[in-house]
Amino acid sequence: MHETMIAQSIVEAISKAAAKYDAKPIAARISCGQLNPINDEVLNFAFEIVAQDSVCQGAKLQIVHIPLKGKCKNCGDAFDFDIYSPGCPACKSNEFSIEPDAPLLLEEIEFEDK
Repeated sequence: MHETMIAQSIVEAISKAAAKYDAKPIAARISCGQLNPINDEVLNFAFEIVAQDSVCQGAKLQIVHIPLKGKCKNCGDAFDFDIYSPGCPACKSNEFSIEPDAPLLLEEIEFEDK
């Protein structure tokens, strides 16, 4: 059900932009962090259902996952955090902090050419 609420919000945002530009959306790209509990398949299915009978019907949704970032407390290197190999790839230190996860964002809307 979480994905259905997200899909509704995305359709509402895209519909507002479509009305503003008087254009038909054909695709949209969202991004989210790695810790965001989104199931891509479920969200795409929910988006298709919610978009029915709206200006968004037929539009494709692309979901991009932004890697979790770490910052080494030893050398200061910023890196993509790998849960299977936790630690700084530059100096191999296990002293690091995890940066805040990327939020869920509507990054881009592609409209049909007139």
